[in-house]
Amino acid sequence: MATDVVIVGAGIVGAACARSLALAGASVVVLDRGAAVAGTSAHGEGNLLVSDKGPGPELVLAQESLRRWTALAQELADELGPRFPSIEHDAKGGLVVVSSDDGLAGLRDFAAGQREAGVEAVEVTADQARALESDLAPGVLGGVHYPQDAQVQPVAAAEALLASARRAGAVVRTGVEVTGPLLGADGRLAGVTTTRGDVAAGAVLVAAGPWSADVAERLGSWVPVRPRRGVVLVTTPMPQRIHHKVYDGDYFAATQSAGAELQTSAVIESTRGGTVLIGSSREQVGFDERFRAEVLAQMARRAVAVFPFLAETNVMRSYLGFRPYMPDHLPVIGADPALPGLWFATGHEGAGVGLAPATGDLIAAALLGTEPAVDPSPYAADRPTLQTLRPTPHVSDVQVPRGTWGSDTSESDPEGARS
Repeated sequence: MATDVVIVGAGIVGAACARSLALAGASVVVLDRGAAVAGTSAHGEGNLLVSDKGPGPELVLAQESLRRWTALAQELADELGPRFPSIEHDAKGGLVVVSSDDGLAGLRDFAAGQREAGVEAVEVTADQARALESDLAPGVLGGVHYPQDAQVQPVAAAEALLASARRAGAVVRTGVEVTGPLLGADGRLAGVTTTRGDVAAGAVLVAAGPWSADVAERLGSWVPVRPRRGVVLVTTPMPQRIHHKVYDGDYFAATQSAGAELQTSAVIESTRGGTVLIGSSREQVGFDERFRAEVLAQMARRAVAVFPFLAETNVMRSYLGFRPYMPDHLPVIGADPALPGLWFATGHEGAGVGLAPATGDLIAAALLGTEPAVDPSPYAADRPTLQTLRPTPHVSDVQVPRGTWGSDTSESDPEGARS
């Protein structure tokens, strides 16, 4: 008997989609080639941000997801009970700081546009910034405070979403690799072949983070998701001295850049365990897992420029992951235009944790024919900014793809599913 939806990817986006669909009454099977929540979702910081998004579709999705996360924190706690780990939802707020007059002017303009779009963006003077974060560098001239920014523990949050989906009837199967498509007589995608047998389904949803392009190719389709590597430094535990998510004014430009070269900015925050997480870096190097001292050094220098006391702090470890990068900086959420039965929820880059709830709700609304909370059209797979990138098919092309998904093993990025 066919399931309604098979989801490829058990990271936080796949988990959110599974929960939304299962709670709406759909039968769901989630597949992952590795362990659940072992990829991108396990290697991020759990940020729920509006501060790094300018007016437009990504901000709309973030605002809806931020609202949903506030409700989800209580919903999941009520559903799963006190024995399940807390998702550690923390409305800590964000603080963007700058140390130049030009940077301050640019930040003011950016925040003004965000306020028009409904973001709480409060300009602060140097003294007001230090009232929020007393250890800021003397050179900080001011910034913008974002009270709406929040954080969750990403692994706990994803596991909680999966547990909730299971309670609603979803089945999660790990160690199962998708190898190809099941096609109906009419050419419609009717499920997937896997290393553990066929799985028939009314719809197939690819939520495999930075590996989504390979999964799509195996199924006979295409999506222009590429891995974008990032690194995080983790300090030894200390008494809490950083109370918000604090980053420099270069962070937004780095998130929106299209360059493959190394880009770094200061992103600094404390955890409940007393460690400090230091980011961020971005570079497109495929699934290369090798650490580079240059990247770590740049990140450390930028962090010390914001909080000088960190120069005397020990780093106990670092980790890297791969974000699912899209050329137009918007996720793909919706049906494949070329292969009926195939759907996508991928390409969130480093914002997958923050955007997961609204993504899940959009997928459920589209598949089940209900009213979406936000306009889904900006995230469509057939939007013009993606169609110009679509490869031209050749007569010799075959239906069954030749993808290499699974040949590059790695830990992941800050979003998703190692699937």
